[in-house]
Amino acid sequence: MLQEENQLDLRLFRIWMKATKTVADNIRNDIDRYQINNENFMILELLYSKGPHPVQKISETFAIPSGSITYVVDKLEKKGLVKRLPNPEDRRASNVTLTDEGRALFDEIFPQHVATISQNLSFITEDEKEQLIYLLKKIGLGAKELNS
Repeated sequence: MLQEENQLDLRLFRIWMKATKTVADNIRNDIDRYQINNENFMILELLYSKGPHPVQKISETFAIPSGSITYVVDKLEKKGLVKRLPNPEDRRASNVTLTDEGRALFDEIFPQHVATISQNLSFITEDEKEQLIYLLKKIGLGAKELNS
């Protein structure tokens, strides 16, 4: 028979996974509304929120292989949503940035996307959100230490 603590851990894990899947599915459905695939949306959102990024950094951020990231950026470039600019710090590299069209698209859809995220998290208070952030960070950092 499993110990009581293990039972609680299993229950927490199951509920955490189910809640995560449900929220992630809702967010994925929201992204689908904009007729942009998830990978492209994540890249466009990064550029929208954080500004220009080197292709290599985008590849590392989203664990997209270097050959694939070139293809993805090329496709976004062909759609007129991003452009490559020379990287002033490294002449061999280029930064990817949103075009005016890409920025206009995200100016339109991003507030709706944030509203969907907020709607999915509206079931808990601001204090509970802060607690959850703290606890999830604590679990994540602790779990990361297990692999060290």
